Amino acid sequence: MKPILIAAAVALVVSILFTPYLIRLFSKQGFGQEIREEVQGQHSAKRGTPTMGGMAILVAMWAGYLVTHLVLGDTPTASGLLVLGLTTALGIVGFLDDFIKIRKQRNLGLNKTAKLVGQLVASVLFAILAIQFPNRNGVTPASVDLSFLRDITVISFGAIGFVIFAYVAISGWSNAVNFTDGMDGLAGGTAAMVLATYVLVSFWQLRNDCFAESGPAPGCYTVRDPLDIAVVAAAAMAACVGFLWWNAAPAKIFMGDTGSLAIGGLLAGLSMVTRTELLMVIIGGVFVVEALSVVMQIVVFRTTRRRLFRMAPFHHHFELAGWAETTVIIRFWVLAGISCMFGVGLFYADWLALAR
Repeated sequence: MKPILIAAAVALVVSILFTPYLIRLFSKQGFGQEIREEVQGQHSAKRGTPTMGGMAILVAMWAGYLVTHLVLGDTPTASGLLVLGLTTALGIVGFLDDFIKIRKQRNLGLNKTAKLVGQLVASVLFAILAIQFPNRNGVTPASVDLSFLRDITVISFGAIGFVIFAYVAISGWSNAVNFTDGMDGLAGGTAAMVLATYVLVSFWQLRNDCFAESGPAPGCYTVRDPLDIAVVAAAAMAACVGFLWWNAAPAKIFMGDTGSLAIGGLLAGLSMVTRTELLMVIIGGVFVVEALSVVMQIVVFRTTRRRLFRMAPFHHHFELAGWAETTVIIRFWVLAGISCMFGVGLFYADWLALAR
């Protein structure tokens, strides 16, 4: 528990203190957000608000993780470094996207091909490395088996199939969080809840590790580095909370694609190293719905030339229906909390059923 608390405390302090520095720096440099034409009326006042605030989340997350290992004098693990590396790589892709938007003074940054290539490189490197580095028990950071509450051994991708699956999952989650990042604090608050859930999940896996000194117990988990995964999740959660202090409506800074793509990659990475890839679909239900709303809008419009929603992603549908921005955000946070509780309930119920 001590490493988790240290990581969270350090990341929270760094995020809260570093974010206003970025606000001053980016404001001075003129690094302001461009607004989608479709929502100019509702969000025109936000034009020029500093963006790329996801840098604060990344810095705080790394600070929390590294300081924890320095204080306790232990060595970072393969699982922790791989998840942080994936998060940072996608953050760099997002940074390039944000920077191009700012320089060209438009709401379009990297073209789709460039963004997909960036996601592809990060995903493939993560996937290949994640099935390497077995520990003394032969457990690697990720598994080639599909997982729900734990590995489903009858559904195995094989090495090549896992790389393809990882790319689909990582690009899907990074885009889902990116779609959700359309209102002040919506993506950050939702991500903080999902990450808090993963602190619980990974800590429970640590307490019920199949390779504990006392030996395997019924319902135990085969996860390589559960404690370090919990440290990463705690640092990221606290970083999001600290950033939310400045990102809550009315936002003083936006996370931009720098933050949203990074957080999406982080969630995908956490789901793989904790063997809960399908459970993440439930825990991150708000992100899933936001992504599906975009897909459904495109499919329906191309087939019928009509719009299924007033606007996609889904949160804009309610805004155009007359809901205040803060009302949409808080209600989506409530839905995110329900999704997280449901996911934890399923996770615990599975353990309880096997532990008896």
